[in-house]
Amino acid sequence: MKFNHSLTFLHHIRDIKDPEHPYSLEELKVITEDAVEVDDERSYARVTFTPTVEHCSMATVIGLCLRVKLMRSLPSRYKVDIRVAPGTHATEAAVNKQLNDKERVAAALENPNLVDMVDECLAPSYA
Repeated sequence: MKFNHSLTFLHHIRDIKDPEHPYSLEELKVITEDAVEVDDERSYARVTFTPTVEHCSMATVIGLCLRVKLMRSLPSRYKVDIRVAPGTHATEAAVNKQLNDKERVAAALENPNLVDMVDECLAPSYA
């Protein structure tokens, strides 16, 4: 039997809070088990998320939260690909490009306000 790494990855990201709503990304169905693909042999993971609305202004922040959480949780050998589900966001291509560009991610993580927002979304909830 092959171990299902998707569930392990989902466990790491399921409790990330939405930046605008008092719910987790899993509760809002922004992320689901089906949206996590893992190829352990190639050290590759893809997380596809579905913003709550087509013009979600927080799509890049949500993607950044997913990336940061996985960067902090996974061995560094993993290459993580974060994507907006096809057809679910008005600027899907731009968001995908931003979330998977190392320089843009690094620049975003130098912005203290953005880091505070990400940390707030990643803080454990005791609800």
